Amino acid sequence: SPDNTQHYLHRAHRKAFLPAVETCQDNTAWSIMLQTIKEWLWWERLWLPKRVSWADLEDKDDRIYAKASQLYDAVPCALCLLVVRYLFERYLAMPLANALGIRDKVRLTAEENSILEKYFCSQARNPSRADVWSLSKKTGWPERRVEVWFRRRRNQDRPGLQKRFCEASWRCVFYLCAFLGGLLALYDKPWFYDLREVWTEFPKQSMIPSQYWYYMLEMGFYLSLLLSLTFDVKRKDFQEQVIHHVATLILLSFSWISNYIRIGTLVMAVHDSSDIVLEGGKLFNYAKWKKTANVMFVVFTLVFMMTRIVIFPFWLIHCTWVYPLDHYDPFFGYYFFNLMLLVLQILHIYWAFLISRMAYTFIFNKQLDGDVRSDEEEDDSDSQKDIKPKLSHMNGAINGARGRANGH
Repeated sequence: SPDNTQHYLHRAHRKAFLPAVETCQDNTAWSIMLQTIKEWLWWERLWLPKRVSWADLEDKDDRIYAKASQLYDAVPCALCLLVVRYLFERYLAMPLANALGIRDKVRLTAEENSILEKYFCSQARNPSRADVWSLSKKTGWPERRVEVWFRRRRNQDRPGLQKRFCEASWRCVFYLCAFLGGLLALYDKPWFYDLREVWTEFPKQSMIPSQYWYYMLEMGFYLSLLLSLTFDVKRKDFQEQVIHHVATLILLSFSWISNYIRIGTLVMAVHDSSDIVLEGGKLFNYAKWKKTANVMFVVFTLVFMMTRIVIFPFWLIHCTWVYPLDHYDPFFGYYFFNLMLLVLQILHIYWAFLISRMAYTFIFNKQLDGDVRSDEEEDDSDSQKDIKPKLSHMNGAINGARGRANGH
């Protein structure tokens, strides 16, 4: 009947219309949620002191302020640095390594064995005695042969000496350029000599072009380190390195948005100073210039302790913790910034402890122990005597101390 037809048409129209309405409602709810998150994220009290708004930091009267959108510039900068690093290591560092006679050790290849390979990739790189016995039964090999296979397999994944040299060369050159660039950007600034000047007129402090490039290069470098962690020489403090790189990027980003740029440049300069000596000492170690490498390790220890354990906490953290209170009341950004500095200081103390232990051994035993965090090469021969990892004379300090203080 006409009534039934109209009824069914109405139901069909309603069914077709409801999904569109629900989709529109979902989009509206999603937009409202994103807008709420944006408002909370950029709430002025999170980033700025009381009585200061984002409108106060708009460019005017020949004053240019840092903007959050400029942080995206660190991404192409990181990609460019990765390309520059590749070219540097291939066409400069590698020929230099060959000229200095730095060669990779000839390694014996592990025999093909699907059972051991599966265990190595999915369970453990260094099996226990019980697992060695079990694998010996499964493969029909003697236990000694299984142990030798795992040593050779582990060695296959370890980076060669030339890779270590190239990596250290790149870091040394970057830290040297960054440190010199930082000094050029700071030497004529009043806050370089008087830390109270860091907070003069804060946060209405105009950005200087040298500060922009200094920040972008440093952020690009640490971002490139995060992107290349899976390809770089791995250390036992891999997690600490990740924490450090992430904390550094968060700290630099927050200081940029909140206009903590002056203190940020000082923090970067202090950190870069000891890394130059560290990476330079590693280069001498790889080149077998042991006396020079030993001297560099001593110099590095002194510089690290002075910059990371003295200047950083008692000057810079004191500057960010005490002096700002003369100009404004504490706010979220004040506590957050100081918290991130304390995270870095905890890592400094951890690395300083390891470096001090090696320095103690070096002074009283006239030699340096193997690196407690470095992945050392193992003897992969099939001798029946007990085979222990060989410890190099200098790897413990120069080859390994990098992650304890690396950049950082």
